[in-house]
Amino acid sequence: MRVPWGLVLLALLAVPASAAEESAPFQTAESVVTELYRLVTVAKGETTDWDQVRNLFIPEAVIFLRVTKESTQVFSLEGWIDDFIAFNERAHVSERGFSEKIVRTVPLVFRDIAHVLVLYEASITDSPRPPSPGVDSIELIRKDGRWWIASITNDLPNEEHPLPESLRE
Repeated sequence: MRVPWGLVLLALLAVPASAAEESAPFQTAESVVTELYRLVTVAKGETTDWDQVRNLFIPEAVIFLRVTKESTQVFSLEGWIDDFIAFNERAHVSERGFSEKIVRTVPLVFRDIAHVLVLYEASITDSPRPPSPGVDSIELIRKDGRWWIASITNDLPNEEHPLPESLRE
């Protein structure tokens, strides 16, 4: 029996391409981090797909955010999402747009654990204020064949507390 190799090759190429597209954001720790910032960035008239955001995290994830100059707050994944939704409503993000743009990352990966230090700039799209810098320390784990966010710790640089050397240009 003669095998139609051209058709076999086309079939083999088609399956990995669609599977790769589906799983690409989860194949590296950095791609998961990039996907997170892509998802929370919304154009005017759009809203965040929180189910896609949830899919980046383990359910037990913990998020620590700088909420004032002197204090941080601890959130569960759902608490953080609720806080983000409340911020989006207060800032009228669906009418204005919001961006968290990655400026620089410093990744460290060892086997099934990863740490990605992220310098980002957050801004309301039509605001006259310049983007605000922030630093996220993101811990990830690899399980079930993909990367998951386990925790995020956030802080904000200022004159008293400048950016760490590893995040400067």
